[in-house]
Amino acid sequence: MKTTTKHDEWLSIKLKDADFAAEFLNAASQDGDPKIYLIALRKVVEARGGMAFIAEKGELSRETLYRTHQELHRKVLSRMSERAKAIEVDIDDI
Repeated sequence: MKTTTKHDEWLSIKLKDADFAAEFLNAASQDGDPKIYLIALRKVVEARGGMAFIAEKGELSRETLYRTHQELHRKVLSRMSERAKAIEVDIDDI
């Protein structure tokens, strides 16, 4: 079982604020590692009620939201792969 730390609890509370969540995602997008953005996005979604809640608020089906998230994940991995090839690095080594 995963335990939460005080930081996780604090972050979850802060991410409920739309302005803080936007700043959090902006900072994650500037990191340069696409995985960081996806982790940050997951934390925001979890803090704001989970995928089902977000889908309901956005008037989307949960399946559509998951599919959109998966497409974003594939695009990020594709970009990482393209950049790795450009600098002659095997992505499995990253």
